[in-house]
Formats: sequence, C-alpha cells, structure tokens
Amino acid sequence: MKKINWKVIAVLTVLCILGGAYTLAFADTSVDQKTTLNGVVLADGLATAGMQVSEGQVLVKVKTIAGPAPAARANIAGKVTAVLVKPGDNISNGQTVVRVAAN
Repeated sequence: MKKINWKVIAVLTVLCILGGAYTLAFADTSVDQKTTLNGVVLADGLATAGMQVSEGQVLVKVKTIAGPAPAARANIAGKVTAVLVKPGDNISNGQTVVRVAAN
C-alpha cells in the first residue's frame, strides 16, 4: 500500500480554496437590462454609470407617438456599471441597454 503524501494534498486543497475565492471576488456580477420598446433614446431619465438604482426604476426612456415612455426598467437593485446607449440612438425590443451590479 502506498503512503499518502499529505503535504501535496494540503497544498492542492489550499490552492483550490484560493482559486474559488478569487473567482467569487472578481466575477462580473452585472446583470443586463433589456428594452421592452423600440424607439429613439431620450436624454431625460437616462441612467448614468455609478448611479444607484432600485428594482423597477426607469433606466431608459424612448420617444413614442404618445410621448416619452419607459423602455427599460431595473430588474434588480444595485449600481449601474455601464450604459450602452446614448440620447438619439435607435433601440430595439430585447436590446441590452444598461448593466447593473447587484447590491
């Protein structure tokens, strides 16, 4: 019967734990926020990077025949990490327009 090298097992265990912790600490936890309407993005009400948002908050408005309408709302509370559109852009239903990192 072979002798088990406990030092090697201990080192491998520590490396696995550190690798998992690193992955959790630096994983991108941003959630894509998608549009529900087509239209031209308005400056009014457009989210900005670094902004804290609550679930349901309007992130993007578009110009419609009836006037400004919410095109994307936050589906999680958190901090806006990226705004992928600017005023005047044409957006389509289902397009990712904002990324939000959960609190």
